[in-house]
Amino acid sequence: MFEELVDNLISVKQDFAKNYSGNAHIQEVLPSDSSDRFQLDFDDLKLLHEFAQKNPIYFNHYEQKISGISCIVYEGDINEYWLNSIKHGSSCQPFYPTWIMSAFVMTKIAKKLGYSELVDIGSGDGRIAYCGNILGLTSYSIEIDDVLVELQNSICDNTNQNFNPKCADALEFDYSSLNLKKPVFFIGGLAQMGGDVLATSIIGRINSITDLKNTTGIVFAGTDTKRHLSGNLKNGGWSALIEKHSLDVIDTVSLPTIWTFDQDVETPYIYTEFK
Repeated sequence: MFEELVDNLISVKQDFAKNYSGNAHIQEVLPSDSSDRFQLDFDDLKLLHEFAQKNPIYFNHYEQKISGISCIVYEGDINEYWLNSIKHGSSCQPFYPTWIMSAFVMTKIAKKLGYSELVDIGSGDGRIAYCGNILGLTSYSIEIDDVLVELQNSICDNTNQNFNPKCADALEFDYSSLNLKKPVFFIGGLAQMGGDVLATSIIGRINSITDLKNTTGIVFAGTDTKRHLSGNLKNGGWSALIEKHSLDVIDTVSLPTIWTFDQDVETPYIYTEFK
């Protein structure tokens, strides 16, 4: 099921990117309705559209048929939030979100893998935590930038979905305060842009919490773009950290993101767990 859903999403993205004639800073697509190619729960899909429509980074949306599928195109501008997000010294990557539909797919995979809680590190506008929440996971959104956290709080209020935004430095946050049982951590930031430092700190904190190591999954956002990896393409650039901390790769899924919109490759998300 997931493989077909991912293939159809990538097909829509590539067709849309090839033919897009607008000039918005960012753009993405959500299917209008459930269909044979996007077999989604009606309520879940409605909530995904609500996230976009209640999110001020999007200023326009319109209907378009893409690859034979009725879709809604959302156009937006994140310049203000991007500029604000780079002012923090321990920030690993400026605010560039994944697609909402991609966030939904990756959290749905996490739920299928049996995780009950989701902790999104460097969460931007909170879309991964939001998707976890609508799928029944207990979500926590950790973001260092106060303006982005204010944005998340407004989305929580306007959608009636509480994904627990927390304005904090993920390197210093006390994760034991969340009383986690079987969480999955999503790490924002590429390994080559400081994400490895962030991930190392998170792993150290997981190891310091009794019994949490044996029940925790970690999902890394990688890249298949050679200019980012300097020749190291294994596990999206995370192979050295994965080997150092004895993690098992249990799944990898490549999904559309805003930062790969103009590329013919997608962003790989690497699901790992402790051996």
